[in-house]
Amino acid sequence: MSQLEIFKVALDEEIGQHSYGSEPAELYEPIRYLMDLQGKRLRPMLAVLSTYLFTDHWQQVLKPAHAVEVFHNFTLMHDDIMDHAPLRRGMPTVHEKWNENTAILSGDVMLVQAYELFLGLSPDILPQVLKRFNKTASEVCEGQQLDMNFEKMREVSIADYINMIRLKTSVLLGFSMELGGWAGRAEQPVVEALYAAGENMGLGFQIKDDLLDVYGDPGKFGKQIGGDILSDKKTFLYLKALELADTAQKEELTSLFSDSEPDSALKVKRVTGIYNALGIKEIAEEEVKKYFEKAIGTIRELSAPDDRKRVLLSFVNQLWAREK
Repeated sequence: MSQLEIFKVALDEEIGQHSYGSEPAELYEPIRYLMDLQGKRLRPMLAVLSTYLFTDHWQQVLKPAHAVEVFHNFTLMHDDIMDHAPLRRGMPTVHEKWNENTAILSGDVMLVQAYELFLGLSPDILPQVLKRFNKTASEVCEGQQLDMNFEKMREVSIADYINMIRLKTSVLLGFSMELGGWAGRAEQPVVEALYAAGENMGLGFQIKDDLLDVYGDPGKFGKQIGGDILSDKKTFLYLKALELADTAQKEELTSLFSDSEPDSALKVKRVTGIYNALGIKEIAEEEVKKYFEKAIGTIRELSAPDDRKRVLLSFVNQLWAREK
């Protein structure tokens, strides 16, 4: 078994054997359902990989890494309600399988459970971890609010968008690596470098997600293709297209994104056609490359054994090349 496989098995065991509660069943079954869907688990994996850079005792970070995954899934459960998303990881979302009230309440319990799992940390680092986690959790909510605001705003800049995804997605990846650094007793400058690597990785990861939403394989992506277009989300692809579009293309794009009752399939087809005409896919791929290369460069410069950095870099490259 490779080192990555060892870490994955350990995380699966840690998450799989945890009991979130039993009664009332309607409260806890949705939590088990969502956690059992087993997403990429990249955030807890980044925490473990970052700890492993500095110590053989990486098992100590499993519970707090689990906490990050529970928090992440809590945000997904609530985000899916706000986005009216029908699918998550190829399966019905919690609010579709049960109802919105259940999804809200089960998500609330998940947030409480995340804090309980952090208590597995050593007492000397717990206060600073919780302080940083609280800031990160607030930033994730800020990012989600900005994302919803952007749906109603006529003008959003690419800089605005990058800041939004930094908050909504990147800060939690940065925190995951930061958490691993603390658990591995890394020096503060190293912990800060880990956070920066995670933040850049998160920016690349989210723009890759924007790409997959339009150009992904429906059988692999696990979410509705064109979902961002149907939700009128101002993604990197949309904003770059507006920037490069001629007058007719710009008018068509803005009209399509303001139509309250569009033909769904036709809307996705027409928007994708404009993207294709402007070479948006290739531009976005270059943007993804830029952020992942920044993250990789930071990791390579870390004061840690090369063989352990290679394990982390292998995982980063898998995220870059992902199809789902």
